[in-house]
Amino acid sequence: MDVEKVFHMSGGNGDNSYARNSSFQKNVSDMANNIIIQAVQQLYLELSPISMGIADLGCSSGPNALSNIKHIAEAVEAISCKIKNCTVPEFRVYLNDLPGNDFNSVFKSLPDFYGELKKKERNGECPSIYVAGCAGSFYGRLFPNNSLHFVYSSYSLHWLSKAPPGLYDEEGKSINKGNIYISESSPLLVSQAYYTQFKEDFSMFLRLRSEEVTTGGRMVLILLGRIGPDHVDRGNSFYWELLSRSLALLVSQGEIEQEKVDSYDMHFYAPSREEIESEIRRDGSFELVESHLYETKKKYDKTNGNYGSEVAMTVRAIQEPMICHHFGEAILDNLFDIYARMVDQEVTKQDINPISFAILLRKL
Repeated sequence: MDVEKVFHMSGGNGDNSYARNSSFQKNVSDMANNIIIQAVQQLYLELSPISMGIADLGCSSGPNALSNIKHIAEAVEAISCKIKNCTVPEFRVYLNDLPGNDFNSVFKSLPDFYGELKKKERNGECPSIYVAGCAGSFYGRLFPNNSLHFVYSSYSLHWLSKAPPGLYDEEGKSINKGNIYISESSPLLVSQAYYTQFKEDFSMFLRLRSEEVTTGGRMVLILLGRIGPDHVDRGNSFYWELLSRSLALLVSQGEIEQEKVDSYDMHFYAPSREEIESEIRRDGSFELVESHLYETKKKYDKTNGNYGSEVAMTVRAIQEPMICHHFGEAILDNLFDIYARMVDQEVTKQDINPISFAILLRKL
């Protein structure tokens, strides 16, 4: 499967869209908002750019796409008026995602975005923000040398450029049969293949951004991860384990073939803090300024009973295009009904708490 052509969040504003099912991502992004604001203000004080280049890598669509841009512009405006007599730079904002992303929904929200900025104008003026879309993989070059001052990426870098080739033997057969990600039944070679692919992709990402980000520029990267060395935990990997079980149930019901499941692999990796920091040190282009871990805890409410459905809708908004491409659209409703029930059953036994990291880097 060509990930670059197929993978994208579900577009539009319908019930199954990413726009309506990305509150989890927004909540963690809000937790990291202070890191973003302080980083961009410190950057402005150090470099005093007249025209500030900002890129959101993996912007997707929906309300999250522009909210951080607004916060960044307001933060720079506030510090400039306090320190530099309101010499506010212009902002060149590049929204990046894969070509299949629903950029149109983002662009349609721009009038409201500019309207909100205008309501908070100072001295009859509001920041000059020029927004452009940039379609392409951030595992390739996207921007000219030294053109960016601030790079922001939220819930994107745990997505690999492809499913690891090491998941298949010399005859092209899966070594991780029955699983779509690393599980307790996976051979050791599976976790090694995923880690190898992560190192290759993340090192490429850092090397390319080091060419595009100016000296002293900042990057804030928010991504899913895990606490310790074990790849199988009661966090991000467990959600994929439940999706594997849901697909297995469809196999038992005769709705899909086992071979189809065996050839469906997540191009996802939840790194540990040590794995992330090791690649940053090895690359040497960026200084690691801050590293924060967030454990997302949501108490299961037995009287509500919507927890499984909420999780299922979130995962569906992320995986629907890939599942449709591989299995066909017909299984979607049944698959995620099963998935929601499995999530509800599991959280009555023990909480499922995803781990996220927020990493602040400075270009050397």
